[in-house]
Amino acid sequence: MNKTMLSLSQHIVTCAAELPEGSLLCPKTLLHLGSTSAVHQALSRLARRGQLMRVCQGVYVRPIETRFGLRPPAVEKVIESLAELWGETIVPCGGASANFLGLTTQTPVQSVYLTSGPSRRLKLGRLTVHLRHAPQWQLVAPHRPAGDAIRALAWLGPQEVEENLGEIEDKLSPVDLDELAALRPLMPAWIASPVSAHLGNWNAATSGARP
Repeated sequence: MNKTMLSLSQHIVTCAAELPEGSLLCPKTLLHLGSTSAVHQALSRLARRGQLMRVCQGVYVRPIETRFGLRPPAVEKVIESLAELWGETIVPCGGASANFLGLTTQTPVQSVYLTSGPSRRLKLGRLTVHLRHAPQWQLVAPHRPAGDAIRALAWLGPQEVEENLGEIEDKLSPVDLDELAALRPLMPAWIASPVSAHLGNWNAATSGARP
């Protein structure tokens, strides 16, 4: 490797070290350091050395150094950065939402997220993260309990919606339940109908206690 390439790699490593965990390194954001081809080559070399991790084509992250060695950055932080970079909504899958709400004890075997963009496969060290394109109604209220409830119900399926609404009601605050009710026009009928019936009963039972 020539001196110019060495200097470019060192600049990239220094730049990466100053970024928060999960921040992305892309060739187009590094063109102030060198030509397009030189930056691509430097990023590839750093990834082969283990100084960077290649998430997907043209996207790299800095591994995190711990006393046990290097580890990938937290998946959630990388996903947040990718959503901003691509201008997409990316949320945990329905199985993860159901687990979070206590509707299932099953932990998803694969790391899966739903996205408004195309389906993709990401790599974070040895971990493979699957991004799966989902319809808009499954992406509403991102990172909020009402949205988690919808994604969990979608994952559970039509046969299990009614029997899980009581538990969802116990986990959501009145504000979250109001948001869930407001999202009914976006839901498929097999979710909207039982949610309407259940929330109607809940509103009737609590009308005296709510402002």
